[in-house]
Amino acid sequence: MSWSFETDSEFQQQLDWIETFTREEIEPLDLVFRGPGDPWDPNSPAAKAMAPLKDIVKKKRLWACHIGPELGGEGYGQVKLGLMNEILGRSRFGPSVFGCQAPDSGNAEILAHFGTPEQKEKYLQPLLDGKIASCYSMTEPQAGSDPGEFKCVATRDGDEWVINGEKWFASHARFSEFLLVMVVTNPEVPIHEGASIVLVEKDTPGMEIMRNTAVGPYVEQGDGVHGYIRFTDCRVPHDHLLGEEGKGFLVAQTRLGGGRVHHAMRSVAVCKKAMDMMCERVQSRTTKGELLAAKQMTQDKIADTYTQILQYRLHVLYTAWLIDKYKEYNREVRKEIAAIKAATPKVLQEVIYRAMQVHGSLGVSDEVPLMNMWANIPELGMVDGPTEVHKVTVARTVLRDYQAAPGLFPTYHTPTQREAAMAKYGHFLE
Repeated sequence: MSWSFETDSEFQQQLDWIETFTREEIEPLDLVFRGPGDPWDPNSPAAKAMAPLKDIVKKKRLWACHIGPELGGEGYGQVKLGLMNEILGRSRFGPSVFGCQAPDSGNAEILAHFGTPEQKEKYLQPLLDGKIASCYSMTEPQAGSDPGEFKCVATRDGDEWVINGEKWFASHARFSEFLLVMVVTNPEVPIHEGASIVLVEKDTPGMEIMRNTAVGPYVEQGDGVHGYIRFTDCRVPHDHLLGEEGKGFLVAQTRLGGGRVHHAMRSVAVCKKAMDMMCERVQSRTTKGELLAAKQMTQDKIADTYTQILQYRLHVLYTAWLIDKYKEYNREVRKEIAAIKAATPKVLQEVIYRAMQVHGSLGVSDEVPLMNMWANIPELGMVDGPTEVHKVTVARTVLRDYQAAPGLFPTYHTPTQREAAMAKYGHFLE
């Protein structure tokens, strides 16, 4: 048995380059392009600014590393991808510059596994090249976190599927070339046996984006990137079904597990960035005759922050390692994915709040990035499933390894255990 907490020197050199490139070339984009869809919209002004950066990344062979070599990527495992994402997460634009932005990265994996040759030719390569955007549309306005309440249905009519219903928070729908839509194809069976994923092309008749919701307040309401969509007799060809009918959740798992790990590693980057700000600030500001860094309450915050980030980071990397090891999302892998997903908003909340505290009024102003970081925390507690659902998954998986006590008292009942222990070793007292 061997344990290693080291990154091989060759890949570490790449990570060092990625960190410098992210800080010097990518993070400034956040200060110039501040629209909600700028990092993902291929037609935004930001896309022109990103283009030469993307070319550099491609020449460094670091583009779309989550995709296998047969599709033009490097085929990195989750550990390597995690180590990259804990740097790229410093900027909204980081993943897009490296061709691993959500939801396009996961949608590309679904197309690669389940798309027809025609769909791959039309959409997959342009998506991998960063020339188009895509949307993953699953949630519905009335359903919350319960897929059992889905009502958006697709009915077979000859060689077509006819879609009727509504979808909510369909991210990037407004500028996507296609949407992957979770629909109910058999309402007579449980949802995990009766849901399917269909590809719906942009501007398909019967699909209407009613409005675009933003996260948090924006000057112009409706200028966000999360679509509220209505389907009314929307017809798509039968071969736009991805995977087998009724296997929609199995198809979706192709993208969700790795995506949650990447969200978590990007959150590590956000936490580290907040800690960097906190440490610089306490070394710079004097109060009551000494630096903030010399105050024990400040040192308490620094120590808690360092420890919390390290624990969280190692848990995320362990989860990535499990995925690489098993190559599938078995029970243990799903447990750890759920655990890190549930931990993410809590770690962010505590780390960022400490950073805001040591900054005082500056920390809650619009002159440092901390409030923007803070505003994104609730979203991370909901996307890819709410925290509560993931905690239930963790608890149920953990409890499978335990049984009820066979008798009236628990197995750790001291009088009962002492009686057994005395029978075994008591004669040494004589």
